[in-house]
Amino acid sequence: MSFVAVIPARYASTRFPGKPLVDLFGKPMIVRVAERAALSAATRVIVATDDQRIAEACKSAGVDVAMTRTDHETGTDRLSEVVTALDLGDDAIVVNVQGDEPEIPASAIDAVAAMLDADRGAAMSTLCHPIHDIADVINPNVVKCVVAETGNALYFSRAPVPFSRDAWASGATVVPAGLPIYRHIGLYAYRVSFLRSFPALTVPAIERHEALEQLRALAHGYRIRVAVVDDPLPPGIDTPEDYARLLARGNQH
Repeated sequence: MSFVAVIPARYASTRFPGKPLVDLFGKPMIVRVAERAALSAATRVIVATDDQRIAEACKSAGVDVAMTRTDHETGTDRLSEVVTALDLGDDAIVVNVQGDEPEIPASAIDAVAAMLDADRGAAMSTLCHPIHDIADVINPNVVKCVVAETGNALYFSRAPVPFSRDAWASGATVVPAGLPIYRHIGLYAYRVSFLRSFPALTVPAIERHEALEQLRALAHGYRIRVAVVDDPLPPGIDTPEDYARLLARGNQH
């Protein structure tokens, strides 16, 4: 198995401007993420950014950088530009590692790549884990993944799906035993041929309303492989409060 890990990084962030460059125990967060990705089986780790400050921080730490345009609407569009610039083959695999996950396990990166490598007909692969807390079920910020018996994704939604008609007839107060309801983990592997095609795909209504770009792949008939893992990955750094919590836990790196 051979794959490349690409880490998209933007300086602008509504909730946490400059997030990739915040200090994590002596190094910028984006460098910490790249170091974690380098522990995987990836043959190359590249940070994809449109910001010179991020690029300079990475280059100073010996991390590969690919400069991208500033007008990409999604991270997948940014990856598409990168694989074109790198001239990767259509069958090559790229894992998109989020730039705000400095504790991501290398084993998870390897897992999504291996899953896609084993299924030549799939365009993407990703992970999910069981939901046990009803608060997560009804939280629209927790993306749910419905998985077919074949291991392919049927749908992703911010709604409580699958919906337990009988157990929730009077309201969703508990997660009923046996309900296969999963939280999506935003770690993806892509086949390069799909990444090349992605920018030309029309945006379906379900993507616009759910605000989930992976629905574009499903709406256009591409297959997404999903592995169910037992536990969530370590939390990413979405807000300054998340950053403060990680610092308070001490140097885990």
